[in-house]
Amino acid sequence: MRIYVCEDRFEGILCGIYDAWASGLGHANVRVQVRRTQTLELFAEYTEVETDPAKAEKVASSVRRKLSEDIYVNLYKTAMSCAPDKADCMYRYLVRAFAAGPGIVQMYQDPAVMRVFEICRNVGNETHLLLQFIRFRQLPGNVLFAETEPKNYQLTLTAPHFADRLPDENWIIYEKNHGQAAVHEGGKGWFLARMGEKEAGRLRDRAGEDGYEDLWQTFFETIAIEERKNPLCQRGHLPLRYRGTMTEFQREAWNSRRKKERKDEIDVCIGHSRVGDLLPEDGGDLQRGTGGQADPAG
Repeated sequence: MRIYVCEDRFEGILCGIYDAWASGLGHANVRVQVRRTQTLELFAEYTEVETDPAKAEKVASSVRRKLSEDIYVNLYKTAMSCAPDKADCMYRYLVRAFAAGPGIVQMYQDPAVMRVFEICRNVGNETHLLLQFIRFRQLPGNVLFAETEPKNYQLTLTAPHFADRLPDENWIIYEKNHGQAAVHEGGKGWFLARMGEKEAGRLRDRAGEDGYEDLWQTFFETIAIEERKNPLCQRGHLPLRYRGTMTEFQREAWNSRRKKERKDEIDVCIGHSRVGDLLPEDGGDLQRGTGGQADPAG
């Protein structure tokens, strides 16, 4: 068995498919694997694949010309997945497709076709959710900044949506777990860029306090009907893994600001007396005395 190890991006996988097909060893004797999921096996020969734009273009143009645009889209979505077997799934899918023709997309009884369908569905479902859950923050210089933590590589699937709806805005969407960002300049196009946690941290620090965040969190807190709260139903529509980057679920910062506001309100009500300083930091109740005298119960 010869395993072709390629770069974990669409063009890299297409180059791996090209080299595996051109090897002439037979489809049963080769496999394509992305570099990040490489696990060494006994009795297997590993071949590193260099990403060559010319090879990738040959494969892409052949798929579009001889098969269909739907098959090309399926391949692209599969490449954006976090599935460790995605590269070989794409290879097996193309082997079946060039043998059966464009109608392969409906042949779900074929294991290779079904596997690609499952991967595409997973990627598409996450894209659909992210378009609703992405939250932007205002940075100095009229720049919008959003953070996400998707399982799959979603920037090339979500960025066109926001470029179409926010064409005149400057915005950045940062994928924390993948170390990359989509950057859009108002009136122009968008592009992908590498971004580490250090650079993202500087952007977070620049955001500072935003009154609109407070308004949104207050709205989210007060709009709910207490008797109809259903956390289980909410988790079904909004999984927990998306909430870390959503403004309305950043409860700790919100509660801290509300505690400070309540303390300030009490200070004002008692005429700026020092009683307000007696408020415990944990938000508990004050121990009541008797007119400034020692408590007999003490």
